[in-house]
Amino acid sequence: MNPIEEIKRRLSKYSDIRAESDESSITVLPASTTGFSVTLTENRGNGYTVSFEGWHEDFENADEAMNAFAFGLSDEARLREYRRGSFSYKWTLESWEDGEWIEQSTTGLLFFPFWMKLEVRYLQNNLLTRNDE
Repeated sequence: MNPIEEIKRRLSKYSDIRAESDESSITVLPASTTGFSVTLTENRGNGYTVSFEGWHEDFENADEAMNAFAFGLSDEARLREYRRGSFSYKWTLESWEDGEWIEQSTTGLLFFPFWMKLEVRYLQNNLLTRNDE
């Protein structure tokens, strides 16, 4: 199974979702300024990387990677994005569980303009909802 082709097939029933792809990756673009891009990349036969803006995680299994990709499109995931000025440098993935947001994992950069004012934004996609499953 080619996960990129499978994702394209599944997304074809959603006319309002904008996606870009090539032979090794697919990206769903955010539908609003409060959303985030979701990308699945095939790593030259060595697994997959799923990324939500700057946050990312590697997967060996295609099904797990596709599930993570779908999770990023859903209303059950959000990113807490840390910025200094207009520079994003840290992303925390959160999941909606039992009526509250639970921190899952964080990805960050080592070098950023620490002297600039801190801003925290919450980004969320609502392209897939619990009712779509």
